[in-house]
Amino acid sequence: MREGITGVVNSQPDMVIVGEASDGRAAVERFRELRPDVTLMDLQMPGVDGLEAIGILRKEFANAVILVLTTYKGDVQALRAIKAGARGYLLKGAMRKELVDTIRSVSAGHRYIIPEVASEIAAHLIEDALTERETVVLSCVAAGNSNKLVAQSLSITEETVKAHMKNIMAKLAARDRTHAVAIAMRRGIITM
Repeated sequence: MREGITGVVNSQPDMVIVGEASDGRAAVERFRELRPDVTLMDLQMPGVDGLEAIGILRKEFANAVILVLTTYKGDVQALRAIKAGARGYLLKGAMRKELVDTIRSVSAGHRYIIPEVASEIAAHLIEDALTERETVVLSCVAAGNSNKLVAQSLSITEETVKAHMKNIMAKLAARDRTHAVAIAMRRGIITM
């Protein structure tokens, strides 16, 4: 994937790839060395993930321009990336022209979120977000645990787990536990 992106970017008369990294920690180090005008950042990387790397870079370099290039279509992941300091959010399957146009746009100070993700953000904007505890409970359920096992692992009662699941299903408009997990994974609320 990186070779393809490098080819596309380097074929532009006004762009050049100055460095690459295969994980978040290396991305932060390469940024410190090279100070690129625009950084393309994946969210899913070993060790330090993309969200954490964005946060580190934005704390050290307030003007860092970061464009997330990912496979995650979820509105929650996009919001997390933007809140962490990314200037744009683009899917890896983007067309060649869209990639270079977006790089130019974020470099010029604009923000960009791919329309299908932006519409998901808008659709869920007024909904109640899951609390941190609800997200943890749902992650445990997604791992295949029963209410009893979730309760034991979180040191809460089984009734509390059931109450959390009831709230989660209401907030996500889910029919059942499996549907709640599927919705949460699609939106990027939880990842596996």
